[in-house]
Amino acid sequence: MLPDIQLSRRGGVIEFGWGHPDLPLLPVAGMAEAAALALTRDGPHALAYGAEQGPGCLIEQLVTWLARREGVVPRPEQLFITGGVSQALDLLCTLLTRPGDVVLVESPVYHLALRIFRDHGLELAPVTGDADGLRVDALADALDALRRQGRLPRFLYTAPTFGNPTGATMPLARRQVLVALAQANGLTVLEDDVYRELWYDAPAPPSLYSLAPARQRGLAPDGGVIRLGSFSKILAPGLRLGWLLAAPDIVQRCVRSGMLDSGGGVNHFTAHVVAAFMALGLFDPHIEQLRGVYRQRRDALLAALTQYMPAAAAWQTPGGGFFVWVQLPEGCDSAALLPAAEAAGVAYVPGARFCADGGGARHVRLAFSLLRPDELAEGARRLGDVVRGAWCVVRGAWSVERGCL
Repeated sequence: MLPDIQLSRRGGVIEFGWGHPDLPLLPVAGMAEAAALALTRDGPHALAYGAEQGPGCLIEQLVTWLARREGVVPRPEQLFITGGVSQALDLLCTLLTRPGDVVLVESPVYHLALRIFRDHGLELAPVTGDADGLRVDALADALDALRRQGRLPRFLYTAPTFGNPTGATMPLARRQVLVALAQANGLTVLEDDVYRELWYDAPAPPSLYSLAPARQRGLAPDGGVIRLGSFSKILAPGLRLGWLLAAPDIVQRCVRSGMLDSGGGVNHFTAHVVAAFMALGLFDPHIEQLRGVYRQRRDALLAALTQYMPAAAAWQTPGGGFFVWVQLPEGCDSAALLPAAEAAGVAYVPGARFCADGGGARHVRLAFSLLRPDELAEGARRLGDVVRGAWCVVRGAWSVERGCL
């Protein structure tokens, strides 16, 4: 029997690897109400080929919602409806790059974005991050190194807000410096901003897009920020729907792409349904519910890690998003340890997959969004046992008779 959904679970294994919304949290009843309204209100227009930019009903809702969230009022011509961030990245690579071009990528960062870039034949130039996200001094060094080679990066890809995999959030002062550096170097920035609304302690700093004075001027050499948003994490991933905010000339390049010219706007009916969901006033309460549930799960995982992981392991408290980024004790390799972890009934994503610079060997990404607090606690216990055993071997503190000393 063929599967219906991407998510799969192995019996007896607690899966920290899936960064997915939990199925019971998906708003089935609200979506049914919104779909009925969309069909009643919009009739056959909801089922026709859509406008290439996306339907006006959703763009208008997003203009109002984004203005209320950040106080920066986008113009309709700055919005383009996408099939989610993955489709947006693929489209932007098609429009803005050619095989062999170099692009700057935060390291660590979302591993499947790196795969999309590699699928387009792009050369990845990593820019190191720290506990506060991408390091601007490392970005300046990377730009200087490429300049000495006579090369111009096509863009920088970064996830500065509760980013995948680290959960780190770039402070306002660093954001301002990054935007100024990008503008001075004519560097286009792709800002992956999908976790912005999932904050658990305090709202995120302003987006790079909202800080960029060049955001209306488009591509290098003028510089600019293209901000990528998605309904996958804050509504439902099966919608395959998101948006990008960019200079009008970028939006028009997207609109004029062959794919859109041929098939019209992406996921047109879905876009009508989401517009109706927002018009019904269901969107903000749903996000607030998610914050409460995911905050509880984050806290449960952090408490369990404190209880079960060896003292030589380290992690930070993410202020939002879906992930905790754990550094294992020195000498422990997360990829090499994965088979033992799975045999013990726990799985994770090894850190090296997120690093274009070859780092991350001591790190694991743990997703808490999909698991109940009791599952998170048990998963942390199993992981702690495996890591503690491996660390004992590394330290030479293991005996057959007494185990870990």
